[in-house]
Amino acid sequence: MKFARFEYKGEVQYGVVIKDDVSVVKGNIYGDWDYSGEVLPLEQVELLAPVNPEKILGIGANYVGSKEEKPDQLPEIPVFFFKPASSVVGPEAEIVIPEVIDEVKFESELAVVIGKEAKDIEEEEVLDHIFGYTIGNDVTAPQLFHENGHWTLGKAFDTFTPVGPYIETDLDPSSVSVKADINGVETQDSPTDLMIVSLTYMVSYLSKVMTLKPGDCILTGSPLGAHFVKDQDVIECKIDEIGTLKNRTVKSSVSVNS
Repeated sequence: MKFARFEYKGEVQYGVVIKDDVSVVKGNIYGDWDYSGEVLPLEQVELLAPVNPEKILGIGANYVGSKEEKPDQLPEIPVFFFKPASSVVGPEAEIVIPEVIDEVKFESELAVVIGKEAKDIEEEEVLDHIFGYTIGNDVTAPQLFHENGHWTLGKAFDTFTPVGPYIETDLDPSSVSVKADINGVETQDSPTDLMIVSLTYMVSYLSKVMTLKPGDCILTGSPLGAHFVKDQDVIECKIDEIGTLKNRTVKSSVSVNS
């Protein structure tokens, strides 16, 4: 089942996408909901990011190029980072390159959407706490990383976390491929079994640090092939079973020092 979050006639709503239509739902999609009876053509609505998270977490350097390259041991402390909710945008939204730099890095990723509060859960419980999966683009400006290793500013700009187009609830996350095209040229295509830290391990690990709430979004890492993009590049992050998250980069004229 594909859930969409969209705006129609000035109102933000949720719905279930069936072919070229969206069936509007009422209630809490993470709890009790039902169909309202209203059906809208997809072409008449503006798709928004399908999540409105309290927090977004990501993991760094989580893919290898082949199964033979997988390490024998997991890192003792995986490299996790936060992205602010204000960085989230939806499909077709512009990614704004800050005025102080000329390029940013795109990173196509499978994103987990939490559906049930998760605290101190074990790996075998993780899938019961997941609502579904979407696509995330972990846009990054490594030029702005702190020299001592702080990543916050380089990941935190508004528009730096495109998410969408839908949340797919019927998905086996272990059997999909994460892809990306830049200006129509494929640059990423890796199966999720090339992750170093598994999806279930990272969600369990994070739940033992902080309480994960419904709607929270976890970016599970980007395959090899991510690189820098410049003004007016078109990024298409793809997972066939979910859809395509398409965004264009634009250069800002607003200085962070102004």
